[in-house]
Amino acid sequence: MAARMMRAISVTEFGGPSVLRLCSDMIVPQPRHKQVLIRVHACGVNPVETYIRAGTYARKPTLPYTPGTDVAGVVETVGEGVTAVKAGDRVFTTGIESGGYAEYTIAAEDCVYKLPDTLDFTQGAAIGIPYFTAYRALVHKGHSKPGETVLIHGASGGVGVAACQLSRALGLRVFGTAGTPGGMNLALNNGAHMAFNHREDGYTDKIMAVGSRGQIEINPRDVMAKESSVIGVVLFFATPEEKRECAAFLYTGMETGWLRPAVGSQYPLDKAAQAHHDIIESPGAAGKIVLTM
Repeated sequence: MAARMMRAISVTEFGGPSVLRLCSDMIVPQPRHKQVLIRVHACGVNPVETYIRAGTYARKPTLPYTPGTDVAGVVETVGEGVTAVKAGDRVFTTGIESGGYAEYTIAAEDCVYKLPDTLDFTQGAAIGIPYFTAYRALVHKGHSKPGETVLIHGASGGVGVAACQLSRALGLRVFGTAGTPGGMNLALNNGAHMAFNHREDGYTDKIMAVGSRGQIEINPRDVMAKESSVIGVVLFFATPEEKRECAAFLYTGMETGWLRPAVGSQYPLDKAAQAHHDIIESPGAAGKIVLTM
């Protein structure tokens, strides 16, 4: 039988967005044991994917590679031993084996979750890394409790919106920051009690400044005096048990309606380079950037 072909983004060298090249003659991968082949309808674009593409991230994939981890689509076929999903199921992923900027992708069974009919595929592509990261930060690392106050810096992006919705579901008082009036409204519409513009001079007079894409100086004496904690979060280190706990909580949110991913700009697959440019250079985030197939 002749191999099936698909369109996919291929990166053959590290560099700027222009290294994201569309190939129309990629071979559709086949699922092996405990693997699932998904017909991709949408794939989320995460900021970390731009760092990996640029070659500046700590982890560098072997070239050539196809970016993307958060896909939503329909199960095409399953490999031997797969029981969680079957052909025809609507699903989303938290990790994949062959890259998500493609018409088909392979994912391990334990990274594939059913997508309720109440959410469309672009919303499904906005769940994976953002919501699982937000839950890990708030629950597994932050040990948040109802009645506490949380400040979400960059509350209008993919992780930020997820954190706002989760925080309200967890009973927290939510402050959010964004870089534009539209972003502030997005935060308020997704659970924030108050929103602040982090581009305005003096906004830190109202709230404590947190979070940064650059370096930050911390005085250890201040940390001691306030008995503060500085905790890093990497979803990669979550245990299978923690992922199952997170998935169960998020699925409840999907069923009951409080988990509603905010989808921002949508780009066709051949505009992946533009999506990578815009996610970094835009004046402010306004929901999850998504590629559509």
